Amino acid sequence: MNKINDFFIKQWGSPEMVISSGIFDCTALEGYAVLNKNREIIGYISYVIKDSECEIISLDSIEESKGIGTALIQEVEHVAKERSCQKIKLITTNDNLHAFKFYQKRGYRLSALFKGAVDRAREQKPEIPQLGSDGIPIRDEILLSKWLI
Repeated sequence: MNKINDFFIKQWGSPEMVISSGIFDCTALEGYAVLNKNREIIGYISYVIKDSECEIISLDSIEESKGIGTALIQEVEHVAKERSCQKIKLITTNDNLHAFKFYQKRGYRLSALFKGAVDRAREQKPEIPQLGSDGIPIRDEILLSKWLI
């Protein structure tokens, strides 16, 4: 458990994820890790299932372009189908162009825009940076969804 907590502190500043759908302690959620030969986490996904929907709360891959993120998301999609979920969804921020490409290539579609959501989240979690990828101001959240049926 400490290994997962340390991973979230390194990646996100804390294990707490503050997004439009709620405040989550990622160490308390269901999830999967990928470890390297030294037993260090190089990929992790956390999620929640409620009613007939699965929501991915976090997905991190330390080593890009090795299939780690794809394997993790496929595992969660498999679990979601086994638990009779009809839809899987996730939230990302407006600066995360890499995530837009990654998820759309895997069948996810842009579903909603939450203007100013990150600005509001900073009230709960001030360590959320002001600037993200390529110096883009982080302000909004985007919901992506994929139907499983």
